[in-house]
Amino acid sequence: MSLKAVLFDMDGVIVDTEPLHRKAYFKTFEELNADVSEELYTSFTGASTKKVCETLIQTFGLSQSYEDIAAIKRAHFKDYFYNDLDFDLMPGVRKLIEHYYQNNIKLILASSATMTTINMVFEKFGLGKYFIGKISGADLKESKPHPEIFQLAAKMANEPIENCMVIEDSTNGILAAHNAHIFCAAYKSFHTHNQDYSLANMVITDYSEIEKDKISKYFK
Repeated sequence: MSLKAVLFDMDGVIVDTEPLHRKAYFKTFEELNADVSEELYTSFTGASTKKVCETLIQTFGLSQSYEDIAAIKRAHFKDYFYNDLDFDLMPGVRKLIEHYYQNNIKLILASSATMTTINMVFEKFGLGKYFIGKISGADLKESKPHPEIFQLAAKMANEPIENCMVIEDSTNGILAAHNAHIFCAAYKSFHTHNQDYSLANMVITDYSEIEKDKISKYFK
């Protein structure tokens, strides 16, 4: 038993798109003349774009359809994604990805983001060559905390689950890894708030902590 595959979550682990979504949403609210409070915006956390748009239509009596509002938001998000100078990979993650790649560890991306967003991230930061597979939770029947996404990722890596490790940053993701019985390293960054790490096998604040030789003791 040894570490053969690492299953990466994306948002909060490889990149943090939350500030971009926030800017895109507030620009959209402004265009719609919808005075969205911080409290209302916070309640959108984890909700799909469709749910957010439907809430806006209902709360502010908007005449636009869900599709219209989603299109406005998507256009703003794309603009920030390519032009916001603050948007970059999480500190140390490129080095870690290269380290695993050089050590012949298979890398799979298993994210709840849409495949469109996953591909945008991979293209912008040139990550494609390191990963042997990508799974979008948006294409699956079940979403995290259901273990399906990580079970599929292990299968895609063609490795038994005891040779796999998940890197996650959210309560639901950690729970999904736990439910799949896969070793989970929870990444706690300065962006992370109010997440429950109790079911993770280890909690890290720096990616150098999970280099191959440093975690080999867990895979014996």
